[in-house]
Amino acid sequence: MCAIILSIGANGVFAAANRDEMVNRPWEAPAEYWPGICSGICGGRDVLAGGTWLALNRHGVLAAVLNRQGTLGPAPGKRSRGELPLLALQQASAAAGAKTIGALDAALYRAFNMVLADAEGGIFIRGLGEGRPEILRFSPGVHMVTAGEPDDFTRVRIARHLPRFAAAPTAQWGALLADKSGPLEAQLNIDAELHGGFGTVCASLVNLPRGGAATHDFAAGPPDISTFKRINWGNRDGADD
Repeated sequence: MCAIILSIGANGVFAAANRDEMVNRPWEAPAEYWPGICSGICGGRDVLAGGTWLALNRHGVLAAVLNRQGTLGPAPGKRSRGELPLLALQQASAAAGAKTIGALDAALYRAFNMVLADAEGGIFIRGLGEGRPEILRFSPGVHMVTAGEPDDFTRVRIARHLPRFAAAPTAQWGALLADKSGPLEAQLNIDAELHGGFGTVCASLVNLPRGGAATHDFAAGPPDISTFKRINWGNRDGADD
């Protein structure tokens, strides 16, 4: 997961995310892969390590993990960052999930960014490879996280794309995820052929409304060529099968 954008308001939270990865690293589309950990977690699965980059639980909590700059891939002696969303999603709220992650030893993992959200709002967590992960609650509005700090306009992708998301209704965010225009270093939808086999491999649109059921629309490939389709799973609180 390399970019996630959140709109946080009185009606809930809407999120859009592109996952960027080496295209030869195998993965599976969202489903319930972890009944032995906690029933009702649905997300994409990384085949190599068994974890996820983005998932939701039956309580309407979203958890996503991103690599920080210069930490792509596994490292000897470090746990997979893909287990972090699964740990957070064993809780019934984003706040409780953040408390779980905040109690961990960040040295167990390569540096990471996490985004947790539910209908009440969003939370950013940074793990810097030592001490405890740091927790920051997002203010209302539109925010963007990539491989560094949230809303950091010194990062060319944030400087280019955050204003565009902030100006557009969320109904247009799927099209914004698909955009390949602009300089290569600023592209949100990364073409793997131009980046040595590293590129955007899938995308998600997640709605966490107040007083309603969470939804997850998933594009099983780069969002300029793959259609977003609704993911349906199990028994969720407040939702039908």
